[in-house]
Amino acid sequence: MSLITLLGGVSLAVIPAATVAISARQFNLDEQGAIAVAVMFATFVGQVTFAVVVESRLSSAATARRVTFPLWLAALSVLTAIIVGFNSSNVVALCIALPILLASLEVGRGVSVAERLDTREIWASVLVGSGALAGVLVAFTAQTWGMIPLVAGIAAATCVRSLPVSHQPSRPDPAVMGWVVADTSITGVIYPLLNVMILAFIGPAQAIIFTAISTVSGLLAIPLNFLRLRLLKEHSRLDIGVSGLALLGAIVALGILEATGAFGFIFGSAWSLSDTALPLAVACAWRATSLLTTIPFAALRRMGAVRLLTGLRAIVAAITFALAGLGLVTQNIVWVFAGMLVAELISAVMYEAARHSRTTLVTKD
Repeated sequence: MSLITLLGGVSLAVIPAATVAISARQFNLDEQGAIAVAVMFATFVGQVTFAVVVESRLSSAATARRVTFPLWLAALSVLTAIIVGFNSSNVVALCIALPILLASLEVGRGVSVAERLDTREIWASVLVGSGALAGVLVAFTAQTWGMIPLVAGIAAATCVRSLPVSHQPSRPDPAVMGWVVADTSITGVIYPLLNVMILAFIGPAQAIIFTAISTVSGLLAIPLNFLRLRLLKEHSRLDIGVSGLALLGAIVALGILEATGAFGFIFGSAWSLSDTALPLAVACAWRATSLLTTIPFAALRRMGAVRLLTGLRAIVAAITFALAGLGLVTQNIVWVFAGMLVAELISAVMYEAARHSRTTLVTKD
C-alpha cells in the first residue's frame, strides 16, 4: 500500500508538467514564459502552505502531531477551479489560480501520506492524473479548453481529500511553526527567483525549459517527499529502501522518455528545439542527491531542532543561489542545475554533521 501511495505522487508532479504542456499549444511564447514563472511561484506557495498546515504540526514534538486537510483551503481550491473553468483562456486568471490549486494539492497529498489515508489518496491521485491527461489530450487536438478537465480533476480530488476523519489536527507550537515556515520560505523562494532571472536575462524559451526540466525531474521528488513525510513521523528502513528503488526507477523512466523524444512531443517547440539531454541529466543528479539530505533532515526535525535547521537552510539557500546565479552568467541552464547540484552535496554534508553532533549530545545527556 505504501508503494501504491508513493506512485500516486505522480499526480502531484504531473499538474505543473501538464500546465506547461497545455500552455505550449494554447498561448504564445511570451504568455508561456509568464505561465512558466507562475508555475514555479505556485510551487513555492504550495511549499509554504504545506509548511504552515502540515510540516509545522509534524515538527511539534510535544503534541500528538496529527494533521487534517483544512476545509477553508478545500473550498477555496474548488472555487478557484470553477473560476478557471469559465476563464480557461485567460492567462492572468490562470497565473493567479495556480498558487491556490498547487497549495491545495500539496497539502491534501501531504495529509493523506502522513496520516496513512492510503485508499483515499489512491482515488484522489487517479482523479488528478485523469484530469491532467484529459487536458493534455484536448490540447493536442488544437482545442483551447484543455485547462478545464485539468482543474476539474483537481477539484474532484480536493473533495475526496476533504472527507471527514476521526481525529482532530494538533495545535502546532507557534515557535516551531515560525521556524518551519521561515526555513521553507528561505529555501523555496530561490527557484522562482532564478526563473524570473532566466526570463529576464536569457528569454522566455529558456525560462520555459527551466520550468519544464525542473517539473520533469520533479518525478524524482515524489519518492523523496514521500520519504520525508514518513520519516517525520518515525524512522523507517523499509520506507528508505522503497523510496530509493523508486528513485532509480524514476531516473530510468526519464531517460527513456527523453531518448524517445516524448518530452519534445509533450512540451512542444521550446523543448524539441533545445539541447535538453545534458540539463535533464544534471537536474536528475541534483534531485537524486536530495536523498542524502532527506534522512538527516527528517531526523533533525523529529528531534525538534527547528532553530538549527533554519540556520542551516539559510546557509544552504545562500550557497544555492550564489552557485546557480554564477551558472546563470554563462547563459546556459546546464550550469544553473550544476550549481544547484554542488549546493545539494554541500548541504548533505552539513545536515549529516549536524545530525551526528545532535545525536551525540543527546546520548551524552
